[in-house]
Amino acid sequence: MPEMPEVQGLVDFLGERTVGHAITRTSVGEIAALKTYDPPNTALHGATITAASRHGKFVVLSCGAELHLAFHLAKAGWLRWYELLPTTLIKPGKSPIALRVALDDDGGFDLTEAGTKKSLAVYVVRDPQDVPGIARLGPEPLSDAFTRDAFAGLLEGRRMQIKGLLRDQSVIAGIGNAYSDEILHTAKMSPYAISGKLDADEIDGLYEAMQTTLKDAVTAASGKPPADLKDTKRAGFQVHARRGEACPVCGDTVRSVFFADRSLEYCPTCQTGGKILADRRLSRLLK
Repeated sequence: MPEMPEVQGLVDFLGERTVGHAITRTSVGEIAALKTYDPPNTALHGATITAASRHGKFVVLSCGAELHLAFHLAKAGWLRWYELLPTTLIKPGKSPIALRVALDDDGGFDLTEAGTKKSLAVYVVRDPQDVPGIARLGPEPLSDAFTRDAFAGLLEGRRMQIKGLLRDQSVIAGIGNAYSDEILHTAKMSPYAISGKLDADEIDGLYEAMQTTLKDAVTAASGKPPADLKDTKRAGFQVHARRGEACPVCGDTVRSVFFADRSLEYCPTCQTGGKILADRRLSRLLK
């Protein structure tokens, strides 16, 4: 799933290539992906894109103050950019293309989604806050207002495991499964640590790990075309998606804990005092 650094990379790329251009056509290839009907997607036709912005993991292309195209790529979605947009007809339900956007310079992009579970979401709205997922977002972790003390305030009194808190978009916007693994590894913290029980030094270390991990990832994504962003993301990982490999810090074997639809990766030596965390799939079988 694209997370904040990759989505910011997409926004920067789209800002350079779409702002100032008019949308000539939108073609819906997956009806279920379009979550709104008023305004209709045809309201975008002829509208000039004036800004590209990011809200958590959402991309928003604004056409003036009162018309916006917003999309969330979900787990298996991506953006495919064309300098010269194909003229082939999109047949709904017959291709991975959820939405095609054509621009007045003959370029444009497709929003695509692999697999059978379709979660990619597209919205045409008068205000980005009309998108439920945007309206409920917590603060941006790299904003000036997100200080160490502001972060400590979010943790206070919460009994959530820290891995889940970092992934909760209503608490902090933009961090997902991958970067929460990376942040916790850098902070040398167990994914099961209870957020409200962290002491001052642990909060300091976690905040610094969040800032450096995300800033480094944003820098790595900057200037990359969409086709290169996934490989750039993977190349920066120390533990996420590296189960069975050696931890680059201590040399221990990176381990996984599996859940229903995802896994987390961690280093026992760096993060859990050498303890191997139970595999949740096996735990359920033994009950």
